[in-house]
Amino acid sequence: MMSKTLAVGAQARSRGVRMPWRKIAIWMATALWIAPVLWIVATAFKPRAEVYTLAILFRPTLDSVISAFGSPYLLGARLLNSVLVTAGTLAMAIPVSTLAAYAFSRFRFPGGQAGPLLLLATQFLPPVIIVIPLFVVFRHLDMLDTRWALMIANLSFVVPYATWMIKGFFDGLPPDMEEAAQIDGASRLRAMWDVVVPVALPGIATAAIFCFVVSWNEFFYALVLTREQAVTLPVALMSARTEQGDAWDVMASMGLFIIAPMLLISRFVQRYFVRGLTAGAIR
Repeated sequence: MMSKTLAVGAQARSRGVRMPWRKIAIWMATALWIAPVLWIVATAFKPRAEVYTLAILFRPTLDSVISAFGSPYLLGARLLNSVLVTAGTLAMAIPVSTLAAYAFSRFRFPGGQAGPLLLLATQFLPPVIIVIPLFVVFRHLDMLDTRWALMIANLSFVVPYATWMIKGFFDGLPPDMEEAAQIDGASRLRAMWDVVVPVALPGIATAAIFCFVVSWNEFFYALVLTREQAVTLPVALMSARTEQGDAWDVMASMGLFIIAPMLLISRFVQRYFVRGLTAGAIR
């Protein structure tokens, strides 16, 4: 009895020793993740004279934000381009991906899973290989430096991933659901829309978040396919780097507008995102 008591006490002490170190490790990892964000926020509101100092206490100012909206940075126009390109990409990618995912999940094609695998295999190519033919096509169509060109380019890499994500949720739903609706007189498309899509909404929301984040942060395609009119926020950051030096305060102000929408969107759709990941893990 005494030995058991000593063993339990030793386990409790060792567990108590391990727990603080785990908490410390978690706090350190959290601090490393938050520190760059806090630096961006602080730099965006610092007076220009204090940008290169390590001052923690300072008088906040909006001078950097105001400068970012002026020439030559034109943050307002760049922000509008990013919003429209991302919204347009989502508006086209989610319906297309949902229909493609449903088709791959419910229908049998020659070659079995070769179709979905080939769709995903397109993402194994380096972006530089894909952007060259896109550049040539858009130049012949006079679509360079347009939002439509960026939307189409974004679709080339968000649709395959979104299709695979949504397909995983459709695979976990029994076909009996839409078959019962078809017996009641609904068409297959109507059965999919009224029966399957509401149940798979967490998975579709997860795919939408993925498409939003990737499209909002996309840099390489926007750098190659735009010049002035359709420049988005990630590319606009480069305008703050000049021969005279880097305007870190302006870059931080632009960074705030890049980070804020992702945080807000993630906050409002968090429950769908968690449900989607949980459901996908269970399946």
